[in-house]
Amino acid sequence: MSRIGKSIIEIPAGVTVNVKDNVVTVKGPKGELTQTLTEGITLDQKDGVITINRPSESKSHKALHGLYRALIHNMIVGTSTGFTKQLELVGVGYRASHQGNRLDLSLGFSHGIILNLPSEVSVDTLTEKGKNPIITLNSYDKQLLGMVAAKIRSFRKPEPYKGKGVRFVGENVRRKAGKSA
Repeated sequence: MSRIGKSIIEIPAGVTVNVKDNVVTVKGPKGELTQTLTEGITLDQKDGVITINRPSESKSHKALHGLYRALIHNMIVGTSTGFTKQLELVGVGYRASHQGNRLDLSLGFSHGIILNLPSEVSVDTLTEKGKNPIITLNSYDKQLLGMVAAKIRSFRKPEPYKGKGVRFVGENVRRKAGKSA
């Protein structure tokens, strides 16, 4: 049995969940998200609680059971409270600035990198003297937020010798020893 799929999802105040033709729509104070369900996976909504049901005990249905429970839970949490990811720029001369949803990065290349972010993602940059610049991304869509953060990180991944690059705050970068004389 899927332990994740069996657990219930509580709907907080201010969030509405509608199911029509295998399409789940979650609307909350932060925004609105939709997800299409696979045939057979059903949703029961009673007294502010959602349970996900599967038609059989097959391996694929068990996997989809847990998947859709996690996706719907992330939709409810995102539309009610939202999600945040923070990235840190480690390296001499690495800088970040923003104007609206346009992010300007200086990552040691001969040119600057300009990234236009989707309207669902808001960005904030923090630069303090003596500390690494930090990029903070906020969104109600967890999947989109993760994709944008991974895109920013892909411009300059942390290298294993000095640890320079774009990394998530709190990420542990495995370091290698350099040449031995």
